[in-house]
Amino acid sequence: MGRRPVNGECLVPETPPEPPAAPPGPDLGRLRAHLDRELPGTVAGPLRAELIEGGRSNLSYRLTDGATAWVLRRPPLGHVLATAHDMGREYRVMTALRDTGVPVPATVHLDPGTEVLGAPWYLMAYVPGTVHRDTAPLAALGERRVRGIGEALVDTLAALHRIDPAAVGLADFGRPEGYLDRQLRRWSAQLDASRSRELPGVDRLHALLTAARPASPAPALVHGDYRLDNVLIAERDGRDAVAAVLDWEMSTLGDPLTDVGLLVMYTELAGVGGGLIPSAAKAPGFPSSAELVARYAGSTGRDAAALDWYVAFACYKLAVVAEGIHVRYRQGRTLGAGFERAGTMAPVLVEHGLTILKGH
Repeated sequence: MGRRPVNGECLVPETPPEPPAAPPGPDLGRLRAHLDRELPGTVAGPLRAELIEGGRSNLSYRLTDGATAWVLRRPPLGHVLATAHDMGREYRVMTALRDTGVPVPATVHLDPGTEVLGAPWYLMAYVPGTVHRDTAPLAALGERRVRGIGEALVDTLAALHRIDPAAVGLADFGRPEGYLDRQLRRWSAQLDASRSRELPGVDRLHALLTAARPASPAPALVHGDYRLDNVLIAERDGRDAVAAVLDWEMSTLGDPLTDVGLLVMYTELAGVGGGLIPSAAKAPGFPSSAELVARYAGSTGRDAAALDWYVAFACYKLAVVAEGIHVRYRQGRTLGAGFERAGTMAPVLVEHGLTILKGH
């Protein structure tokens, strides 16, 4: 629409504003056509997408038609192992958990093909809530609320590990026998696929982990990347609660102490690596790693005596992830901020893991 003439000046048509450019990843035209065909009537207006910052692996976009919001998940624009970015796996486990005590977003649609976006993707409901990554915003809530959030975090993990996989249709979701051996081989293979430089100590850490591998406890449904910034926190009945557990790409049936070890590692190294590891767990009032482990053990009855091994394994696993991110960043295949620090994180993680294992 043109503007009106003022004081006899000539009418000059205004140039319509350019619509905001869609972030790389979702082709909104192809996406809309697909959804209209597969889920007629679901999308009411033009689609818009924005990248949800913070993810270091799979990409998440907030998708809206102006009336309803969803989250679209797809693999990174460049990735190493297809099995590390299995969209069908995430979709299946969240669908299975929707009627359990573990809060997850409602699943909407899975497209396992590559015709629409060049990679498999899925759509889930948008869940309002806060992702806590930085110390200051969490600390501003006060120590009582911070402690409550930490306790809700570990209580939700305990609830996940108490679920009978067969009861929710996930009896075949993984092979618990030999799980740790396969994990060590898998992450070693991932490292080999991502090697672009010398990483001192990483092969030594793998060798020590292999030699000291513990016997696994009874298997459970494992999240694979459980930490504070992979959950949404929202107020429920006057208290802070976990509104949704996100990022299920590494979930399987396996050793539940791998989840606990990872949570401890993220707590102990909060804020390390220029913020690559989120700092929120440093907020006053957040439970210590010992308190988290004790609460988990009391809730599940599981023995956590060998937890140091699992913390060291978490360091190895995240070091490999950091190397993969470092490679993708150097190739220009990352979206969002913070990826430039991934290269400095891997050596820190390797050293921490070695320190833990050398103390035994």
